[in-house]
Amino acid sequence: MNVAVINLKDILKYFFRILIATFIIFVTTHYISNSGQNLKKMLSTNVSTKFLTKCLEISIPSLKTTETDFKSEIKITKLMNMELAVLGQEISEVNQTTIANNNEIPETSETQNETEYTVSPQVEIPKQAETEEVSDRNFKPGSNTYYGTTAIDNESDYTLTEEMLVPDVEIDNKKDIIIYHTHTSESYTPCDTYNYTMTGNYRTTDSNYNVIRVGTELSTSLTKKGFNVIHDGTYHDFPAYSGSYDRSLATAQKLLEITPADLVIDLHRDAVGNGDTYGPTVMVNGQRVAQLMIVIGTDGGGLEHPNWVENLKIAVKIQETANQMYPGLFRPIIVRNSRYNQHVSKGACIIEVGATANTLGECLLSMQCLANVLEEVCK
Repeated sequence: MNVAVINLKDILKYFFRILIATFIIFVTTHYISNSGQNLKKMLSTNVSTKFLTKCLEISIPSLKTTETDFKSEIKITKLMNMELAVLGQEISEVNQTTIANNNEIPETSETQNETEYTVSPQVEIPKQAETEEVSDRNFKPGSNTYYGTTAIDNESDYTLTEEMLVPDVEIDNKKDIIIYHTHTSESYTPCDTYNYTMTGNYRTTDSNYNVIRVGTELSTSLTKKGFNVIHDGTYHDFPAYSGSYDRSLATAQKLLEITPADLVIDLHRDAVGNGDTYGPTVMVNGQRVAQLMIVIGTDGGGLEHPNWVENLKIAVKIQETANQMYPGLFRPIIVRNSRYNQHVSKGACIIEVGATANTLGECLLSMQCLANVLEEVCK
């Protein structure tokens, strides 16, 4: 006779295993069921995910009837994993679209504020005027190379010879001028006449108060003199500052395809200093005018830039002319290793207009002076 020996200890162990497994299945099922209901609500608002909604409607109710069927649970869990994977892809694509939309570059200033520009100063700067140094909010700039009346702060790896500096390069296209802004949202110290709320550290996306407004003033002054000016107000430093030069290069190349200009000006506000500590200024005809500074890039950083010496020669030509008309308007030219997208044209340059402690009014007046200078250069 066979006798079955029942071990109470083994029975208890088996019972507890079943109890634990049931608990795990219950918790998992409850969690998935609740998640499914939330997913259904979310998916119901998206026409493109109706198919996933239908899948959830089929699979989730079945969980309630198979809580004790472990094999069915595994199958349903696998189905849910597949559905959630597809859902994750859908959500990822939606998020990417949202990010792309949030990163869209704002429209140009001409579109946003076509008739709403801040008023220009009710002062006209003549071509010949008395100038006077201003010491407050200023410091003596450094320079280590000279040509004629032009001082140069050479920060590049090159030794600048007189042959490299003599302004013997002709501007072939004297009619067309392109103006754009790599750091478009740079702005100035608010004042009573030009008051605004900053949306960053001396930055704003309001094109009435950032360097776009300065470029508009220069464009208006040059247009009155008969130039064909292309002023582009595309934002390249907002919402992301990193990569500004890559984005502005694309803009400059696009503009040059339409208008092959020699003079291509990337108009900035100098980033040196902060707050009201530095605002380089000169008195011109009794008016406080923001000082200007030309920055010239080279191929010293490793990027191809075969015409950088032409850029430098034209910068010297501009500065020599300005020094005769408005002594002290320009600070020393800076030459650096970085290219700054200036390989696009023989007369490409950066012009820094004032700094954070300057007011917009001072910068608008300096654009009248710059327009007068460029008119003389292009005669």
